[in-house]
Amino acid sequence: MTRPSAVPPPVTAVLDASSGWLPSRLGKVEELLREAVAGHGEPLAGDAGATLAAGGKRLRPLLVLLCAGSEGEARAVRAAAAIELIHMATLVHDDVLDDAPLRRGRPTVAAASGRDRAIATGDLLLSRAFALPAGAGEEREVALLAEASTALARGELAQRHDAFDTSISEARYLERCRLKTASLFRCGCLLGLSAGRDPLAGAEEMAEFGSNVGLAFQLLDDVLDVSGPPERTGKARGTDLLDGTVTLPLIEALRIDPDVKLDLRSLDAAGAEALCDRIAATGALGRVRSRALGMVAAAKRHLDSPAFDPEQRQLLGLVADGVVQRYS
Repeated sequence: MTRPSAVPPPVTAVLDASSGWLPSRLGKVEELLREAVAGHGEPLAGDAGATLAAGGKRLRPLLVLLCAGSEGEARAVRAAAAIELIHMATLVHDDVLDDAPLRRGRPTVAAASGRDRAIATGDLLLSRAFALPAGAGEEREVALLAEASTALARGELAQRHDAFDTSISEARYLERCRLKTASLFRCGCLLGLSAGRDPLAGAEEMAEFGSNVGLAFQLLDDVLDVSGPPERTGKARGTDLLDGTVTLPLIEALRIDPDVKLDLRSLDAAGAEALCDRIAATGALGRVRSRALGMVAAAKRHLDSPAFDPEQRQLLGLVADGVVQRYS
């Protein structure tokens, strides 16, 4: 069995608690990912391969496999690999937009190979993502991936539109999170359902589970951007603030203490660190964590549906709990 590199303990817990089919199937996803990024000529294959080798949590493929269950092996593996390729592509493109030097503690493709090669690498990953289900004639999977990709683009545009605007509302922030993060978690659950059995049975419950887990994931990720430390996150504290991205920790801090407010455009690295400390001092991080925990609890309530079998309930519950553990 081949596991993804740098698998975090919460994901390992899911694999260890599962019956034999899940670790084996996740290993097949890894094999397909390696095949998908190979070839296509150097230097693109090298940059795409480096992106894959950087590892990741593989939460989205895991959701596909768990929601598919032990049925539909080949179809579920293709869908799981496809959604991870889309996720990888968005990371590469995000790093171009943000001029980010590091991702997961390693130089980004943009930093190592330049913006043009990074854009082309992201485009390659996207094209390979859609080629996997399209080549097998799986029209529903293609449609679900297209819907999620559209949401991702809308979320990115909204985030760029809102850059440096400290007056944005919590509702606006949460809508961005639904588009930019939760949509792909939701898509993973629906892809699994489509690959495994009747694509309509339990669709609402699975979609809501994925959406809530995705929202919690993003809120906790935004907390981690403020709390750090860099050796854990692979990037400097306050990276979002330096990019002008207003997240819920800052929105909450401004609500508690309006004096926190300042001109984000004037921030440098030291100023971002100082602002992180001011946000933390308001108690905003605890409030945001509590919101995320509520979203995880809401996600787990959807598991009570008869749409999930006992093993799915247990393992998806571990995934939801793992999102919290990852950022605790």
